[in-house]
Amino acid sequence: MDRRRALKVLLTSAAAGTAGVAAASKTAKASTEAVKPPPGAVGMLYDATKCIGCKTCVVACADANHLPRDTGASDGLYQAPVSLNSKTKNVIKLYREGAEQSFMKAQCMHCLEPACTTACMMHALKKDEQTGIVSWEGSKCVGCRYCQVACPFGVPQFEWSSYNPRIVKCELCRERLAEGKQPACTEVCPRQAVIYGKREDLLAEAHRRIKENPTLYVQKVYGETDGGGTQVLYLSHVEFEKLGLPNLGERPTDATVRNVQGTLYYGFLAPLALYGGLAFVVRRNKRKQEEEDEEGKEEA
Repeated sequence: MDRRRALKVLLTSAAAGTAGVAAASKTAKASTEAVKPPPGAVGMLYDATKCIGCKTCVVACADANHLPRDTGASDGLYQAPVSLNSKTKNVIKLYREGAEQSFMKAQCMHCLEPACTTACMMHALKKDEQTGIVSWEGSKCVGCRYCQVACPFGVPQFEWSSYNPRIVKCELCRERLAEGKQPACTEVCPRQAVIYGKREDLLAEAHRRIKENPTLYVQKVYGETDGGGTQVLYLSHVEFEKLGLPNLGERPTDATVRNVQGTLYYGFLAPLALYGGLAFVVRRNKRKQEEEDEEGKEEA
């Protein structure tokens, strides 16, 4: 890369960064308003009263996403992840306090206004305009891990052990959906503790269950408005905070991120060297991915 081209990349990156900051400042107030789901928003409904903790969904998720087995907690004997990590996109946890107990399924919430996509300066994380699925594009990622800091649910995980690390998170088995299938976890659940469908249908089903069994459930559907709304919804007989779901109010999860960005960068230019370096890395990653794709076609 000669000096002229390098300067062009630096200036272009800086301009993009400054424009992004200005846009974030202007939309910070707007992002606190009620959020509407995408027209074809899909998601999942998890009912903690039905889950038996068999973890069949955890195994199916690993198989469908070609993830290595996480056997660390069992000394290599069997797959038993205790939390989301670089090998685990979906995990079943146990809450127990005296006689009160419940299982809890954790994965990406696919927020209506995701904090992770707002925090990602390179747009490696994006929300599908039709389905609302939040996905990750490796060729754009620079490994800054801002998404990890921004997510109030602690979902995105980083592959620390890899030379070419990924951000690992549930993408609602979007490859399976493209084939007319449903997510692996919902397909195998023996008790239908987690089901897949349109968000509006899942929300209606959740309210129906609460109405028919008012003494069984906490009188709320978590994710209906929490954090601006999510596409993964929860029903429980135990308070949601005990299960590890944060009390976010109705404020969109990305609003805080936008406000912080606006406060930090308002009034001065984005660092040229930083954005130029990031732009170079993105271009290099994209070129490498294209070369690998071409090699794969030739071998096929």
